[in-house]
Amino acid sequence: MNLTAQKNELIFGYSSGNLSEAKSLFVSMYLYLNSLAAKKSKIFENILADNLNELDDIAPKNFKYSDCIKTSSNSKFKTNKSPNPLSNLLGDFNNINWKSVYKGFKEYNLPIGGDDTIKLIKMEPGTSVPLHSHNGKEYILVLEGSFCDKYGKYKKGDMQINNQKIKHNPTACDKSGCVCMSITENEVVFLGKFGSILNLFTFIKSFFK
Repeated sequence: MNLTAQKNELIFGYSSGNLSEAKSLFVSMYLYLNSLAAKKSKIFENILADNLNELDDIAPKNFKYSDCIKTSSNSKFKTNKSPNPLSNLLGDFNNINWKSVYKGFKEYNLPIGGDDTIKLIKMEPGTSVPLHSHNGKEYILVLEGSFCDKYGKYKKGDMQINNQKIKHNPTACDKSGCVCMSITENEVVFLGKFGSILNLFTFIKSFFK
């Protein structure tokens, strides 16, 4: 399955309400940052709504807008001042308590349950992640700045999806570094000269999650 198809599958799963809590947050941020993806989501939602109308066992009711929105003459319609899904969850993004993993690399585990591990990653300019692969899929969304690997450069709003066939060592942009949201379905597998040591460290670390 190519990357576009995988992205569309994620967006459709989100529109139909079939994703885990972690992946739902991930995709909602992707839609927030990427206008093209948001348009696709609206198309999928319209298709799903049309299919719902065609179900024989369900009789949709025709509501007026006043039946769904209750207001009073003394109240004002309030909009969400912060539509950013991540800000809604964490509050001020600048107050995140980052955990330093190694020089130039920090992470923050998001308080969401489920089988998927979702975290924020902050890399200082020029910082690299050692060469690694994946036992399961890894989803990366760039929130700020950019990073690059041998497959290309990824900027704010870009998504990368990796599997066990992918081997890469992402490097943060020299000017601004990057902040990413990452979901891993399983632990990464480090390769290269220090791969065995890093894998041992990852194994030990898994006991303290």
